[in-house]
Amino acid sequence: MMKVLVTGATGFIGSHLADLLSKKGYSVRCTIRKTSNLQWLKGKPYELTEASLSDKASLSKAVEGVDYIYHVAGLVAARSYDEFLKANRDGTVNLLEAAKEFAPRLKRFLYVSSQTAAGPSASLEKPVTEADECKPLTKYGRSKKAAEEAVLTYKDILPITIVRPPAVYGPRDAEILKIFQTVKSGLGTMVGVLKPKYLSLIHSSDLVLGFVQAAESEKAIGNTYFIASEEFYTWDRLIPLIGQSVGRKHILKLKLPHFLVLSVAGIFGLLGKLSSKPPVFNYEKGIDFIQNYWTCSIEKAKKDFGYKQQIPIDKGMLDTAKWYKENNWL
Repeated sequence: MMKVLVTGATGFIGSHLADLLSKKGYSVRCTIRKTSNLQWLKGKPYELTEASLSDKASLSKAVEGVDYIYHVAGLVAARSYDEFLKANRDGTVNLLEAAKEFAPRLKRFLYVSSQTAAGPSASLEKPVTEADECKPLTKYGRSKKAAEEAVLTYKDILPITIVRPPAVYGPRDAEILKIFQTVKSGLGTMVGVLKPKYLSLIHSSDLVLGFVQAAESEKAIGNTYFIASEEFYTWDRLIPLIGQSVGRKHILKLKLPHFLVLSVAGIFGLLGKLSSKPPVFNYEKGIDFIQNYWTCSIEKAKKDFGYKQQIPIDKGMLDTAKWYKENNWL
């Protein structure tokens, strides 16, 4: 039985990946920390090993004997660029070094980056492709780009593949839950007054399937891929779909001007400095929000390993809302 290591398996995307790998017959090992919430891993046939991306000794034990490494873990909120770099780039390098030394039969090291490493697209007609120059807007995006660059330096040593997800939704996601809750209350908030904003958006099940397809593809070795939706969405389309999924017919659409979004983001950022935890929403995140096109092309993934979006957006929204309701999140 092939053995896989999944970092970040206690999180939203990593837990879905572990579930899929287990269903496909892999023996799954997950890295955890003493403080990890194991709610998505309890009662499942996974080997749990304590490891930290900053602790090389723990990583050597975690990678020992594995055939595949899916590096999903990452830091999404930090107080400084150095903090982002230490976790997202340096932690990745530590894992690569451990794999090089202690995983001699490794078939693939799959690094989960982010569309933010590439940056937004220039227009609806020109979604970002893997060949485009990366232009990240935020410290987080720049740290993921730096991690990608570090991974690519190992391409002649290890069988590496990089994947870039866009915005993701699905069961267990606490972030998009906020939008479902707002819509259920009868309010649909959108950023921007004049022009609709387009985005790539993918269901978690489609995303992790794309990860596995990329990891199992020989053609994907040494390459980078967007794993995303086949079509692009606007919030004018998404909010009514969310409304249908939560049983809300009449929704007041509130369009927020850019200056208001940036002002609120700046205030949250300042308040976050007084908190023990770094703010998830700050001025940089506000800059992300006001971009017109967060779209990316999946043509390369379709061509190289047959990736295809399986879950239509309307079904995905219904599926997500159903899970939220069944688990008393909504």
